Amino acid sequence: MRKLYPDAKSALEGLTFDGMTVMAGGFGLCGIPENLIAALRDSGTKGMTVISNNAGVDGFGLGQLLETRQIKKMISSYVGENKEFERQYLAGELELEFNPQGTLAERIRAGGAGIPAFFTATGVGTLVAEGKEVRNFDGRDYVMETGLVADLSIVKAWKADERGNLMFRKTARNFNPMMATAGKACVVEVEEIVPTGSLDPDQIHTPGIYVDRLIKGTFEKRIEQRTVRTRESA
Repeated sequence: MRKLYPDAKSALEGLTFDGMTVMAGGFGLCGIPENLIAALRDSGTKGMTVISNNAGVDGFGLGQLLETRQIKKMISSYVGENKEFERQYLAGELELEFNPQGTLAERIRAGGAGIPAFFTATGVGTLVAEGKEVRNFDGRDYVMETGLVADLSIVKAWKADERGNLMFRKTARNFNPMMATAGKACVVEVEEIVPTGSLDPDQIHTPGIYVDRLIKGTFEKRIEQRTVRTRESA
């Protein structure tokens, strides 16, 4: 099966459609699939539901898709870095499903594992539990959360071989590995592609069986909020 594609545009060809659900890896701006997000923007796909820990920042990451009004709904944990997100949500232009961060991660993991739902104590007695089944186990209440799956997962890894076996670097691992398992199709961008067999099997974080398409990207790796200290004179 051909997995290597020359660029993000060709890697998304035939996979996008209006109203689709997309999982986008990353935590803040760390480990986001920059090239594939830009290609989604350029595809003109509309009415998307996007599952991501957060929504990027104004003008970068998923913030680009908010500016072009291509996102209909966000399923997220944190959205505090994006003023356009705030504006659209408060104006009733954007749907939002908030999740505690651990619950969001587990919902994605469950979706990838074929688990339709699970119970967690997180969120019991809060807005998070409204409209959901609550069940008591051993004297404690738990809320039922459903697993998440997507039409497309877009993932950023550090290194891959030609069969799509992936390695992630440090905290860029975040949501990416579990999202790779929970998409009906998974497209990955990496910093380096190496020959098959050159990766240590014990160092592979995501097996290539989960990866449908693969590109080598170029990355800005922008920092959300950069704080520096003025150097003191000697």
